[in-house]
Amino acid sequence: MSAANKGNALEIRTNDGIYIIKPYSAAVVETSFIPKGEVADPVSHAVIMAPETVATTLRDEGGVLEFATPGITVRVEKQPFRISYAYKGQPLVAEKRGYLHEGKLEAIEFALDGDEALYGAGARAVGMNRRGNRFQLYNRAHYGYEARSQLLNFTIPMALSSKKYALHFDNPQTGYLDFDSKKDGTLSYETIGGRKTYQVIAGEQWEDVVANYTSLTGRQPLPPRWAFGNFASRFGYHTEAETRAVVDKFIADKIPVDAVVLDLYWFGKTVKGTMGNLAWDKESFPNPQGMMADLAAKGVKTVVITEPFVLTTSSRWQEAVDRKVLATDAAGAPFTYNFYFGHTGLVDLYRPEGREWFWNIYKDLKAGGVAGWWGDLGEPEVHPAALRHGSNGQLGADQVHNIYGHDWARLIAEGYQKDFPNERPFILMRAGYSGSQRFGMIPWSGDVQRSWGGLQSQMEIALQMGMQGLAYMHSDLGGFASPMLDDELYVRWLQYGVFQPVFRPHAQEEVPAEPVFRTEHTKSLARDAIRLRYAMLPYNYSAAFDNSQTGLPLMRPLMFEDSENGGSSTYLWGRDILVAPITEPGAQRKEVNFPKSARTWFDFYTGAAHKGGINEVVPVVAEHIPVFVRAGAFVPMANVVQTTRDYSTRQIALNYYYDANAGATNGKLYEDDGATANAYQQGKYEIAHFSGAATAASLEIGIETEVGKSWQPVVRTYTLKVHNVASRPRSVRCDGKDVASRWDAQSRTLQVVLPARSAMKAKLAVIL
Repeated sequence: MSAANKGNALEIRTNDGIYIIKPYSAAVVETSFIPKGEVADPVSHAVIMAPETVATTLRDEGGVLEFATPGITVRVEKQPFRISYAYKGQPLVAEKRGYLHEGKLEAIEFALDGDEALYGAGARAVGMNRRGNRFQLYNRAHYGYEARSQLLNFTIPMALSSKKYALHFDNPQTGYLDFDSKKDGTLSYETIGGRKTYQVIAGEQWEDVVANYTSLTGRQPLPPRWAFGNFASRFGYHTEAETRAVVDKFIADKIPVDAVVLDLYWFGKTVKGTMGNLAWDKESFPNPQGMMADLAAKGVKTVVITEPFVLTTSSRWQEAVDRKVLATDAAGAPFTYNFYFGHTGLVDLYRPEGREWFWNIYKDLKAGGVAGWWGDLGEPEVHPAALRHGSNGQLGADQVHNIYGHDWARLIAEGYQKDFPNERPFILMRAGYSGSQRFGMIPWSGDVQRSWGGLQSQMEIALQMGMQGLAYMHSDLGGFASPMLDDELYVRWLQYGVFQPVFRPHAQEEVPAEPVFRTEHTKSLARDAIRLRYAMLPYNYSAAFDNSQTGLPLMRPLMFEDSENGGSSTYLWGRDILVAPITEPGAQRKEVNFPKSARTWFDFYTGAAHKGGINEVVPVVAEHIPVFVRAGAFVPMANVVQTTRDYSTRQIALNYYYDANAGATNGKLYEDDGATANAYQQGKYEIAHFSGAATAASLEIGIETEVGKSWQPVVRTYTLKVHNVASRPRSVRCDGKDVASRWDAQSRTLQVVLPARSAMKAKLAVIL
């Protein structure tokens, strides 16, 4: 064995091949193995970070090499050969038997600690601690799944550990990720072939691990603001008249709505036989451009479904054949096969003709008024192993299966960057891969059953995907599959949806997904949930901004704050809101885990105080699910609007939750135009920074506004609502002057209206 520094990497030569150990940063190190006789594959589909120039040291102590950054130390034992990793002196993980080639699979094994919990492997529903399972890495739909599913549409070759590190296996080819299914303390990555490269990502806190991983694979750009509103969606709207009538009913019923989603009837009257038309059915939609323009005038965007399958019966089949846009068989002819929707070919995203043809369809539809894209069946749903991709058929289906949805999202994102560089795309996708978040992909959890079991799995799926970078994972609110009518389930799912990244009820049409078609009582409860969603836009959009900057997900597991709390029945929404969804019928009470990171949590609806660091059973009401706010938190809220087109932060209700022990806290309100790509990077933004300092005798609240270089500051009025004020304050002063205030003994709130001002800078002092 020999070892030498090559640039910023360590190259180790052994009898079996070459190991290259390369730091990306002090907390991210990559290890690649190139077996003897093989050539290194430099292409990563996940990693976009350029390796930083990191100070490294190399020590040879005879039997051991130590290659160290300021964070991660890589220890290489020479005989027998073994690699292990530590972070700031604390052991993380070690290879067990190195790379193995057994049967048809290549593998690498790692040794686990006895009490180590594991997360990751994509979207699954098996419990938050996924140790004990062997997971297939093959994106596949699971129609009608409920509380448990071993395999879903997003399989990500990544393991995260309770020891606060992640292992990302940088290879999209199909295989398995074994989280100690044999109970022998082994984590194993198994693949059919491809790169033998993995990254170790470390951090002192969970936030650091997520930040370091998303630095490596890319951050999610801010979606358009309308994506945080309510969607009208079902499978599906059959005609232009029906689409218009549904939107008008939302408006008449005063239920906010921002988008209408058209399923496959926009290009054909039947479910089967028409896929691949990808053009308006003019009999059903005689004036689509006029319809979309009229909807846009009402503040409602149009989103259409697209699929990568072109049926032999579709109007574009011959065009697709002639232009060589389809994946092929071994002889180079279009590969055709049967699946549910008909006899089909598959758009080949790995040849330039396929990419260009597909993007030009999107470009033309956008010119006609389409505002957002739904990519369905992108696993791909049926993807025969014998099918070939690439201009020369050089890629097998199983080599690219897990990145097909990823590269589909890339196609749209890069198309926007080229042809519509100032616009944020909306890309709803059912399948993806490591790093898909950087394309602005908005994933959803597939065709979940309309059942309580279906609802019960959704928190786990969203929380786990957020930990893996895909922070906009969400569910078809109300459930998708089966015609079950259960108003209680529907309402509880929508009430949960207020606190998940995208609010989009969607289902098979036998039972309507839209609240406007439910009973008056159900509609009223749904309306309240949707209106709360809109009122919370300032808080939600600011959390989304934080995600774009740090990778920190909108939905966060409690273990981010209490390492021993690894469940999913209670979670954090943004930094300061605690949510406990109701997932059982007829629930009268709910056990809530109150994190010890705050001494007090306040009921969002009643103001009642609860101690942090305990589990408590709280009563449940029909009107909402249990929601709590951290002591010392700032929650900015806005006036409810019918559509985010009319959204404004000119009048903000700034809620602050006082507690004598809260100490110094902070919050923010992020604002931009909601539409411009890279608005923050261009200086087209404003951030109001809030600060609080609480003691038993006093409270100070500061507001200071940061204005981007290309932004005209908003003239804003703050109505400050200080919660949990037990008695009338002795004095309330703003910038040293007495200011009018109102204290309500019953609600225990102090209210102060700060005069309208642009680029607000103010300090409020309250003597209690």
